[in-house]
Amino acid sequence: MNPDHMTAGIRDRLSELKNIIRDMGTVAVAFSGGVDSTFLLAVAHEVLGDGCVAVTAESPAFPQHESDAAQAFCSGRNIRLIRVTADVMSDPLFVSNPKDRCYHCKKRIFAMMAEVAGENGAEHIVEGTNKSDEGDYRPGMRALQELGVRSPLREAGLTKQDIRELSREMGLDTWDMSSFACLATRIPYGQRITEELLSRIGNAESVLRDMGLRQYRVRAHGDLARIEVMEDDIPFVISNRDVIYERIKAAGFVYVTVDLAGYRTGSMNDVLS
Repeated sequence: MNPDHMTAGIRDRLSELKNIIRDMGTVAVAFSGGVDSTFLLAVAHEVLGDGCVAVTAESPAFPQHESDAAQAFCSGRNIRLIRVTADVMSDPLFVSNPKDRCYHCKKRIFAMMAEVAGENGAEHIVEGTNKSDEGDYRPGMRALQELGVRSPLREAGLTKQDIRELSREMGLDTWDMSSFACLATRIPYGQRITEELLSRIGNAESVLRDMGLRQYRVRAHGDLARIEVMEDDIPFVISNRDVIYERIKAAGFVYVTVDLAGYRTGSMNDVLS
């Protein structure tokens, strides 16, 4: 990492992050393979070496390609990766899909991670929430607080833009990676979550990914798939509507639409306001 390319503010926040991690002694990083957790894991491993392990949760709600990317990253850097199977589908408070669904999911997953972390000598479990996440509707944060999970990026004041800049300086391929979330976020609150529905959504989103789109969502409204892409990508989707329609229909949807408002984070939360 070349400090000459960073502003004094970012340097200070990075230094604070390293101090926070160093003071913990040993950590287990909740690792999804996304922008934030990859950066956090890279820094934690740099600071603590073998005192840092990665823990990845596997669930029908998480796309397989994310799990594969997490495995590849850890293998390439000789970071120990522990996989835990998160049986969220057996939790009626998750599958009923209430407005605080994320709380119930994270409570179960991080409780399992905390147990595994302790068994492997990690004093703390940390995750990748950052300063830019403050103010969003995130019921899952309550679960993290209850379990004593730390968020070093947020504690150090690092924003999403900081993390992308620092990731680029560190040579992390994820620096310009699109943001993603668990597949359950594609389902309207109150609509029951099933493995079949999660699989349909994952397969439909694979269609868009395979066509080269980088930021997208397929929101499931019963038999209808509502595609969200960046505004600049809407003409591409329209011009390729026949193949997209046929492939997403083959994934299990009857109707396929494009949201003219484009991609936006947490659009399912619009009904909460």
